Amino acid sequence: MKFMKLGSRPDTFYTSEAIRSVSSEVSSDLIIQVKGSRYLLHKFPLLSKCLRLQRLCSEYAETSQHQIIQLHDFPSGVEAFELCAKFCYGITITLSAHNIVAARCAAEYLQMTEEVEKGNLIYKLEVFFNSCILHGWRDSIATLQSTKAFPQWSENLGVTGRCIETIASKVLTHPSKVSLSHSYSRRGRDDVSCNGAESLRHGKPGNKGWWAEDIAELGIDLFWRTMIGIKSGGGRIPSNLIGDALKIYAAKWLPNISKNEYSKQAASTSDSDSDSGNDLTSKHRLILETIVSLVPAEKGATSSSFLLKLLKAANILNASSSSKMELARKVGLQLEEATVGDLLIPSVPYEARGTRYDVDIVMTILEQFKLQGQSPPTSPPRSKLGNFQRRRSRSAENIDFEFQESRRSSSASHSSKLKVAKLVDVYLQEIGRDVNLPLAKFIAIAEALPEFARVDHDDLYRAIDIYLKAHPDLNKSERKRLCRILDCKKLSMEACMHAAQNELLPLRVVVQVLFFEQARAAMAGGKVTELPSNIRALLASHDIDPTRPPPPLSASSIIPAEDQWSVSGLKSPKSKMSTLRMKLEEDDDLDDNGIGRSSRLKALCLLPTRPKRMLSKLWSINRSSTTASEKN
Repeated sequence: MKFMKLGSRPDTFYTSEAIRSVSSEVSSDLIIQVKGSRYLLHKFPLLSKCLRLQRLCSEYAETSQHQIIQLHDFPSGVEAFELCAKFCYGITITLSAHNIVAARCAAEYLQMTEEVEKGNLIYKLEVFFNSCILHGWRDSIATLQSTKAFPQWSENLGVTGRCIETIASKVLTHPSKVSLSHSYSRRGRDDVSCNGAESLRHGKPGNKGWWAEDIAELGIDLFWRTMIGIKSGGGRIPSNLIGDALKIYAAKWLPNISKNEYSKQAASTSDSDSDSGNDLTSKHRLILETIVSLVPAEKGATSSSFLLKLLKAANILNASSSSKMELARKVGLQLEEATVGDLLIPSVPYEARGTRYDVDIVMTILEQFKLQGQSPPTSPPRSKLGNFQRRRSRSAENIDFEFQESRRSSSASHSSKLKVAKLVDVYLQEIGRDVNLPLAKFIAIAEALPEFARVDHDDLYRAIDIYLKAHPDLNKSERKRLCRILDCKKLSMEACMHAAQNELLPLRVVVQVLFFEQARAAMAGGKVTELPSNIRALLASHDIDPTRPPPPLSASSIIPAEDQWSVSGLKSPKSKMSTLRMKLEEDDDLDDNGIGRSSRLKALCLLPTRPKRMLSKLWSINRSSTTASEKN
């Protein structure tokens, strides 16, 4: 920390009966009242350096031995006034980054300029500020922090602007060229005089983001202005470092803001002191919205997890809609990096019949995600390729290379859709447990992604099963509407076995599951060359290739024990028969393709009996029960 000493006389100020005075052989003739304090001083040393005091003394006639002057609008505190008074008496004063702003404002108010006396206090303060304070990183930060006590005066004097400009330039400068003087992240007792004497060593920044922790000490207004200065440096600071600085600042000034405890703390605070509670919420809201405005536009500048935490905080603090939409847009650009826990954004305020999680904002995120890119190309566009060859005269090898590079970038977009589909399906499993979640919102989330994004439908089936268990009051049409989003052709063997005995599913779904699995099993056995015509027509109506092997089992997440599939019941043929019999008793209508229940069962009966993978026990039990009844 750099400092400067002015004056040589010892300090002779003292306090007597709540009045500050100075020891002198000459009797005092001036009383100055500042901020509730009274000073008994002398005219000569003060008026010789303070133009304002000269004018005030000339305006008020002396009515007694002491002339009284009141400084009601003095900008700084009594410490700053006493500093200026001691300078007038020639008493030694020490200036540093902590008190230079207060002294500068006080000297400006008292008009201690060069017009009154050469080498006056304002001149000395400016020299020290420009030659010492602004040259050190730590001194610039400390000085900028002190301006918040005198915002208007500091702004008018240019102190705030010069500090911000200096700090931004030092961030943009190579770290080895920055004089730290001492940093918040390397706390110590390094003191450096303005003459260059250094009491201890000062450290060097260890990484590219060395400045982030120090900037985080600033108030939100000064932080915003400083970050704007840094971002306007022509892109010399990578966007990810900007994102790291925002994350550090949010961790410092928004602690536990996205947790449920914050709502309880705010409630307890508002009960005891409503005004202070509202002020705290308003402060946090301002900080949040300012951070959101500073998030770089580049993808990957901040993590999806951090952005979604900000979005949770925005819900809790009731931030502006524009801030929420901006966060949703930026999350949508990199949604594949998010986790299910990140997407579980609590609804605030939580009502008795309201949903537990904010599904609408997640739907907005998915809509923003869908706005990116298209599916990957399968072949290069020939017309464009030919024009490109004629215009650039490049070889075929170069063109193929560029096409492969473009396809690779498109494939990244395609792979992100596959990841997001897995993420959405597991998210549906979590929100499906909410008894207040409307069916329409559940289906809207499930249908938000294109069909090709789901390689298999196992996770989606889990989500549907969980939703059906949490909503037992759904009627038949609602259950059928829910199950329309499920593609039975994309279910694994384990999923099919579970669905076959799931009493919550409509009959149409169970029959589809049994039919498609048995058809694939028959063709995979290699002992039949062709399926009957009616079965082939049914397969064609569902756009399925019976020779294609079933998709592999999904293993995207860990499911709670109560929601895990159990196929132990399938070991008992009776359980499967009872389930199917119950389904057959339902009064199910025709499905979307116009194939009724009877035609499906006839098709099932015409299937080859070998290889018997799924329904062998079912048919054997059926035959044995029929024979026994005939004998009786």
